[in-house]
Amino acid sequence: MISLIRPLRLAGLAFRQLVRHRLRSGLTVAGVAAALFLFVVVASLQRALDRATRRTADDATLVVYRQNRFCPATSRLPVRYLDEIRAIPGVREVIPVQIVVNNCGASLDIVTFRGVPPDQLTRYAPEIAVVEGSIEAWQRMDDGALVGELLAGRRRLRAGDAFDAAGVRVRVAGILRSPHPQDNQIAYVHLPFLQQASRRGLGEVTQFNVRVADSALLDTVARAIDERFRSEAEPTQTHPEKAFFSEAARELMAWIGLAGWLSLAAAAAVFGLVANAIVLSTRARTLEYAVLETLGYPAGALGYLVAVEGALLGTLGGLFGAGTAAAYLSWRRLLFGNDGQTLALTADPAAVLQGLAVAAALGLLAAAWPAWRSAHRPVVEGLKS
Repeated sequence: MISLIRPLRLAGLAFRQLVRHRLRSGLTVAGVAAALFLFVVVASLQRALDRATRRTADDATLVVYRQNRFCPATSRLPVRYLDEIRAIPGVREVIPVQIVVNNCGASLDIVTFRGVPPDQLTRYAPEIAVVEGSIEAWQRMDDGALVGELLAGRRRLRAGDAFDAAGVRVRVAGILRSPHPQDNQIAYVHLPFLQQASRRGLGEVTQFNVRVADSALLDTVARAIDERFRSEAEPTQTHPEKAFFSEAARELMAWIGLAGWLSLAAAAAVFGLVANAIVLSTRARTLEYAVLETLGYPAGALGYLVAVEGALLGTLGGLFGAGTAAAYLSWRRLLFGNDGQTLALTADPAAVLQGLAVAAALGLLAAAWPAWRSAHRPVVEGLKS
């Protein structure tokens, strides 16, 4: 216990040094916070993309799409493919799906309607839970919609409300919640209703979702489906569900990859801000450190003071910036969309913790050279200053 008293007292002294120079310390903390805000937002976006595209051993769903098509408006497959896909060995279940979006390009406000047979919704998306309204009410309403809670929050929708997008007008039969982020930002409607509302007719759908009997059969079944329809007028291109997201949202993924450079720039800004503040601080207190060393403080204690000061600046700025980013993402609920695929940006706890760790580590690293210099400066040189 006694061995901890001196480091704690020195840390308290370092904090008082920061408080003595409120303006300089406040500006540094504000700059670090701004950089960490950007860092956490980008890190959360990258983690959301990783979750949406990482293939796991439990994945057993294929998406059958029109070959060389990405936007749902251009993918047209005949409903008659349904029975032929079902007959392929290894296929457990096939569900026809119609998709209509208000914007196929990159957008921050995308509304996606997903039409499925009413009696197959629980098999298509068994994980969803209706938190307002009911599935039974949705099944009774020809123009009913089960709206994801993120979409409902953006549009301020409640059960019983009506809204329209992409030329489709529906009534909200319920609000749903799902562990899969994409389900929380779309609206499920009846397949026949959406086929007619989108003027596609009952004979066409956008895609087929295929569940295989064993995840090990994903690639085998995908090749069999594409081979079966290779010579048809509407050939298919079949991918595992997460690989399909990667293929269809290439522009979105490229944008997120570019954003990764912004996080590196934010980290560099943290380092520069803390290093500048510590250098100015140690230069201004050279005489003070010399006096402390004359009074019996060891050189290592002086270096420790400077290092703790840098770590405190990074940590305080990180706490403010990461906390602000988490609060903003929880309130704003940003949504990115491209080619009919959507990606919700929510606060990721791992990204927040990563941001805090990076801020503290960079603060400590930025103070390393000034700390070493303060610990090794001759007492006489310090007193002369």
